Amino acid sequence: MKKVAIYTTPTCHYCQMTKAFFKENNVAYEEYNVASDATRRAEMIEKSGQMGVPVIAIGSEDGAEQYIVGFDKRGLTNALGL
Repeated sequence: MKKVAIYTTPTCHYCQMTKAFFKENNVAYEEYNVASDATRRAEMIEKSGQMGVPVIAIGSEDGAEQYIVGFDKRGLTNALGL
């Protein structure tokens, strides 16, 4: 099982779409609200180079992480093996 984290803000429409996609496909994930969590915001920017949300981090068994920025249904489907 791949570890999935999503960096979001409460008002982000694409964040809501991504979480709905995860729910439809039974994908467990951890959510980090970067609007209220400065540590996670800095982590997101450092790891992905992005300031926009959502940023989705998908970890594999070997410890590597893949980052997807925005709601990319095809990219998420491929990265998660759905």
